[in-house]
Amino acid sequence: MASKRSEVQVRPGAEADLEALTDIYNHYVRETPITFDTAVFTSEERRPWLLSHPEDGPYRLMVATDGDTQEILGYATSSPYRTKHAYATSVEVTVYLAAHAGRRGIGTLLYQALFEALADEDLHRAYAGIALPNEASTRLHERFGFRHLGTHREVGRKFGRYWDVAWYEKEL
Repeated sequence: MASKRSEVQVRPGAEADLEALTDIYNHYVRETPITFDTAVFTSEERRPWLLSHPEDGPYRLMVATDGDTQEILGYATSSPYRTKHAYATSVEVTVYLAAHAGRRGIGTLLYQALFEALADEDLHRAYAGIALPNEASTRLHERFGFRHLGTHREVGRKFGRYWDVAWYEKEL
């Protein structure tokens, strides 16, 4: 039986989530242009990414779970926008859902929790890059007040073709 939106719980990510989070991400690596990674990851290869998102600070990992089964349905992160220190008050945000978990409001729940967790951090802007076409992601970001800044045309090549990436910005 599928979980209803009210049964989804959102919490900070933990090291015990690594395998499930890696599986979710690898689906997008193998099957979609949503990420421009082209080779799947082992959990151990993905561990530094998970550890770079502690429970406090500007770089967070929020995980959505099924309230009954505790299955991980998706995650949202805030990560460094760029490495130079002057960018420290900007983050890049993203959401990934399990392949079967779309169209249930889970992305909305994840972003609500993420932006609530970031509210007291010294942050000024959030940025999101969306490989096009991706209407669901575009709608989600616009729902949270992101505005379109511009599109990098044919910036990435995957599956034998070039993909555009639209960039969005939100004031924090």
